Amino acid sequence: MTRVVMPVYEDVEMLDVSGPYDLFRWTRGKVMVDLRAEVPGPVTFNGGFTFNVDEGLGEATPCAALWVPGGDPAALQRLVADRDGPYLDFLRRQAAVSDYVCSVCEGAILLAAAGLLDSYTVTTHWAFASYLRERHPAVTVADGHPRFVLDRNRLTGGGISSGLDEALKLIELITDRDTAERVQQTTQYYPAPPVHSEIPDARTSPV
Repeated sequence: MTRVVMPVYEDVEMLDVSGPYDLFRWTRGKVMVDLRAEVPGPVTFNGGFTFNVDEGLGEATPCAALWVPGGDPAALQRLVADRDGPYLDFLRRQAAVSDYVCSVCEGAILLAAAGLLDSYTVTTHWAFASYLRERHPAVTVADGHPRFVLDRNRLTGGGISSGLDEALKLIELITDRDTAERVQQTTQYYPAPPVHSEIPDARTSPV
């Protein structure tokens, strides 16, 4: 069994958590998710759904991967403003004992605020790329809005749905390719969207 630690917070993005969580679940026990909450108990997703997390941040636990989801801009601003607060402190401690450090969507902002992306090439949601470039010059934002970027042991995902591709890549990294392919088959993840738009060139960020 391989463990992924996923610390959540109020107004976290639902698909950043639930999509990868479900893909990890379909490894049939090879990957287990350890959900941690900033405040144990009911946690409300950005958008209104509520789920329950029994365990607080607590002690860092050696694991295969730390997975940091994005969230509502106001939630991100609150966490980033508290540089020495419990959430960013947990990210630093947990990253030190994790084989891989991962973010999806705006979760990269939280990792960057914790100082965990300096000297790495990363990606994030297109609307937040300018924030990383301006506020964290030691972080290199990949060109072209890739679905995910793997730089050494940093695995970062683009916009919200990119977490599904990223989760399959992490499954391949921490288990094996056969397991990742079986998860793809079981979940029938062969995306072919009915619309084909272009990613906007965002010059400002919601944060």
